[in-house]
Amino acid sequence: MPAWAERLAVFDLETTGLELREARIVTACALEIDSSGNPTSEVAEWLVNPGIDIPIQAASVHGVTTEIAQAKGQSAASAISEILAKLRFFFEQNIPVVAYNAPFDFTILHFEALRYGLEPLANPMPIIDPLVIDKYKDTYRGGKRRLENAAEFYRVPLKNAHNATADAIAAGRVAQAIARRWSTELPTDPIELHKLQVSWSEANDKSFEDYMRRVKDPSFTVVRGWPLKA
Repeated sequence: MPAWAERLAVFDLETTGLELREARIVTACALEIDSSGNPTSEVAEWLVNPGIDIPIQAASVHGVTTEIAQAKGQSAASAISEILAKLRFFFEQNIPVVAYNAPFDFTILHFEALRYGLEPLANPMPIIDPLVIDKYKDTYRGGKRRLENAAEFYRVPLKNAHNATADAIAAGRVAQAIARRWSTELPTDPIELHKLQVSWSEANDKSFEDYMRRVKDPSFTVVRGWPLKA
């Protein structure tokens, strides 16, 4: 396994929705894992009062209702400040941060920071996105590529999907499984791998866009950007 995969941070959000500029953070997790995929630091998990009603559809996915968030959640401004600080620490230590479908988590966090007058992460790096690497290196494998599907394919246990901590740790373990599978073809430098993922994401997006235009909608356009769609 490449050396960068032996010490990783993992990051995941559960939110009020899927709109990157409008979604609010409801739960979050950011922690370190070792070479076996086990947490090595205290579990850092946040339950956030997003300041708006949590749609029933979102609550049915992650289990946090408006009432729970209002009664037990931390204020959004203070929680987001703490999440930013935690991630900055990882990046300052050059610890790669794993996020499955990174633009979702990092873009929502970016706009949440702006919403509360906080300084967003500036050029966060290195980030490891198992979804981007898996789609690029194993392009023609059939089936869906959600975290649950990747975890099943790489034989990573995921018993509590859509819990931020469970998803974050599973994403880290999937990243390590991918690192083992493609160990001779992936860079040993996480910064180099980060930069490659920018172009791999662009290639993945273009391929999907071409497919959609060919079979469904000639005007279909994928919003580009990795690890931010900002």
